[in-house]
Amino acid sequence: MLTHEEEIKLKKSAVAVRKNVLRMIRAGRAGHVGGALSAADILTALYFKIMRVDPQKPDWPKRDRFVLSAGHKCLALYGTLAQKGFFEKSLLDTYGELCTKLGGHPDMHKLPGVETNTGALGHGLSIAGGMALGLRIDNLDAKVYVVMGDGELAEGSNWEAAAAISHHKLDNVLVFIDRNALQISGRTVDVMSYEPLDKRWEAFGWSVRVIDGNDLQQIFKNATDIPFEKGKPSMIIADTVKSKGLPFAEDKVSFHYWKPTDEELDVAETALRQIEEGIE
Repeated sequence: MLTHEEEIKLKKSAVAVRKNVLRMIRAGRAGHVGGALSAADILTALYFKIMRVDPQKPDWPKRDRFVLSAGHKCLALYGTLAQKGFFEKSLLDTYGELCTKLGGHPDMHKLPGVETNTGALGHGLSIAGGMALGLRIDNLDAKVYVVMGDGELAEGSNWEAAAAISHHKLDNVLVFIDRNALQISGRTVDVMSYEPLDKRWEAFGWSVRVIDGNDLQQIFKNATDIPFEKGKPSMIIADTVKSKGLPFAEDKVSFHYWKPTDEELDVAETALRQIEEGIE
């Protein structure tokens, strides 16, 4: 478990990541804010407490790998990488500009810390499986961490990857499903339900746990306990809140992609400041 001091530090980092997300929204005038904010706690725990990474050596062979399969949530990844020190925060202000390094989906050729290009949903898990197999072949003990969206699961390629990763017994893989229950078309269970999600993944040979994905203690406790079962890939179904941190936007499909006014951004930034001030 995290100590009280560690938890406070992580909570402050999570607020900082969310502030970075709003900074990019202010610069670019729009973005996929809902999923970025729901996944922010997961990325914060991974990058600031769990994963073995070095911002000064982004290509270090022994590093852990992170794959943001749901590439449209890239604001969370950019905000985390900047906060961790992979690049200067001033770059965040270029979001939305022509030829920016911070595109609408992450590009490994433009930004340090991005392991692979993602955005065409359904491909990230396959890439992660290849990475994990490569690490095994190279006899490296690094792990591969993945964040997927629950709406993304409708892509059939995910299930091919799930079967292959299980078949090869890649227990150096941990996947988070950011189950915020919403996608651009509405409630995920209405658009294309895969419930009961835990039983489906177990049927594919995965070891599965369900947690509160906005609770840093639960994220840390479970993500540091992998593999959950030797010889099986690990899956955390993380129940989260869309647009977590912005009370007026939480659990609302209209904030999947947001084009705010300056006044709305002011309200959002105030909400995060209030959360930060309440951390103790």
